[in-house]
Amino acid sequence: MSVTKEIKRITTETLRKMKFEGEKISMLTAYDFTISTLVDKAGTEVILVGDSAANVMAGHETTLPITLDQMIYHAQCVVRGAKRALVVVDLPFGTYQSDPQKALDSAIRIMKESGAHAIKLEGGQEVAESIRRIVNAGIPVMGHLGLTPQSIYQFGSYKVRAKDEAEAEQLLSDAKLLEELGCFSLVMEKIPAGLATKVTESIAIPTIGIGAGNGCDGQVLVVHDMLGLNNEFKPKFVRKYLNLEDQVVGAIEQYVADVKSTDFPNSNEQY
Repeated sequence: MSVTKEIKRITTETLRKMKFEGEKISMLTAYDFTISTLVDKAGTEVILVGDSAANVMAGHETTLPITLDQMIYHAQCVVRGAKRALVVVDLPFGTYQSDPQKALDSAIRIMKESGAHAIKLEGGQEVAESIRRIVNAGIPVMGHLGLTPQSIYQFGSYKVRAKDEAEAEQLLSDAKLLEELGCFSLVMEKIPAGLATKVTESIAIPTIGIGAGNGCDGQVLVVHDMLGLNNEFKPKFVRKYLNLEDQVVGAIEQYVADVKSTDFPNSNEQY
């Protein structure tokens, strides 16, 4: 029987039970009320208010420009639409890396002002004290290892991470550290599938993969990617379940044509 079948609200404990029972976890991003409502209605267990909003909502090249205030705004919108899913919010770049107290203050603001259920941040050993402070304050933390987009200028590319032995061992070590620090879950992005499986089997907290193979306890995608809203973005790990870009453009082109031909509005569409 599914762990989540009769549950009215998904919690961090729900996810732990799902890992223990072998039930896979589904996670998608959302940044507004309407999409959040649909993602929640479809039965997704976790909604991530990702800093990827900087890309898909604001048009930035990287996730770095989005601010804490902007993340809180998006989170507020998503929380209003999510009746069942666990809502996790990214701490944006610059709000936690250098100062553990600032990290705690940022996490508290997100929780208090948005009503979200948890936060997510990127990194391992280098952000250990920030994670410790946030967890000790009673705020659930989801970790993020592998390709960490906020560090893109340090990496220099969006290529697969942890392919060499040293980096793979460091990732495994960081994963165990995040578990020890009290993280309730861990996202692993663009790492070899074999390594992701090894990490998943080595820790008791659920792992969520994106470009990390099917050995993880769950999967996450950016909702705009899986709905096919951007035909130019075609990474290997994205499965497009719809081709909305062509459908939406086609519908709008038809609307424009109908307006210009005076077909819209017709006699049934006016007062």
